[in-house]
Amino acid sequence: VQLQASGGGLVQAGGSLRLSCARSERTFLHYAMGWFRQAPGKEREFVSAISWGGENTYYADSVKGRFTISRDNAKNTVDLQMDSLKPEDTAVYYCAAGGYPAMMMKEYDYWGQGTLVTVSS
Repeated sequence: VQLQASGGGLVQAGGSLRLSCARSERTFLHYAMGWFRQAPGKEREFVSAISWGGENTYYADSVKGRFTISRDNAKNTVDLQMDSLKPEDTAVYYCAAGGYPAMMMKEYDYWGQGTLVTVSS
C-alpha cells in the first residue's frame, strides 16, 4: 500500500504547478484523499481534501481560489492544480489517504513521501 507524490519543482511567483498522487492499490478507491504541506521550520498543515467519489472538496483559506483538487479513480490518481503560486506556498507537499476528507492529519491512515515545491519571488 503506497502513495507516490510527484510534480514538484521550482516555479516563479504567479506560475503554476500540478502535483499528482498515485495510489498503488485499488483499495484506495473508497478512501478520501488529502494534500498537506510543510514549510521549513513550520508544522505540517492542511491544504486540500476530496471525498472518495470526488463530489466534495475542501481547501485551506490560504489556497482557496488558487488550488484545485481532483481525482481520477479509474487511473488511481489524485491531482492538485496550483495556480497563482506565491513564495509562501514553498513547502514539501504530501498526499494522504483516510476515511473521510478531514483537515486533521490524524484522520489519515496512509501517507506518501513528499514532493518539494519552491516558489521564487
